[in-house]
Amino acid sequence: MNTERTKAAGNNQEPGDAIGVGVTLGLFAAWALHDAEEVAMVPRWTRTRVPELRERIPGVPEAVWTRLESMDARRFTTAVGVMAAVVGAAAADGYRTGGRSAFYQQALTGFGLHGFMHLAQAAAIRGYTPGSVTSPLLVIPFTAWARKRLRAAGVLRPVTARDVALGVGAAAAATALSHVVAGRLLR
Repeated sequence: MNTERTKAAGNNQEPGDAIGVGVTLGLFAAWALHDAEEVAMVPRWTRTRVPELRERIPGVPEAVWTRLESMDARRFTTAVGVMAAVVGAAAADGYRTGGRSAFYQQALTGFGLHGFMHLAQAAAIRGYTPGSVTSPLLVIPFTAWARKRLRAAGVLRPVTARDVALGVGAAAAATALSHVVAGRLLR
């Protein structure tokens, strides 16, 4: 329902207010806090941990290690800024549609799944990885809370295995694209 029709019906709420602005626009806020940890930690972490991990996990292709080592703070921060546009658009679309937007719900699900990926990375290397602190404290709880609110409002779409695969693929593609765009912006 658009804002004019909602207000004409005697309800002064904006579209996203029915489920709470925190559920929709909160996605962007939670993402920003989480990515602040990554921006603060990625450059130092890659400098100090990649040489050790390269020796400890020899099966990883050399191109992966080289790419990680070439990630400086400026380029990483620029890539995060590009991703901010994607997450911000998803959160705004969620707000605009009262949480019904497939784009928003897929971004929310992807955000939560990526929190589990951070935990898996930390478990795999048996130590800290950037993002592994805010994942259990913010990413996963926010996602669970927002999904609960969407479910209670009757607007949460069921998630299938296909949705999970598409979400992970879309998140990986958006991440790769953000790094490509960052590289071009910094040339």
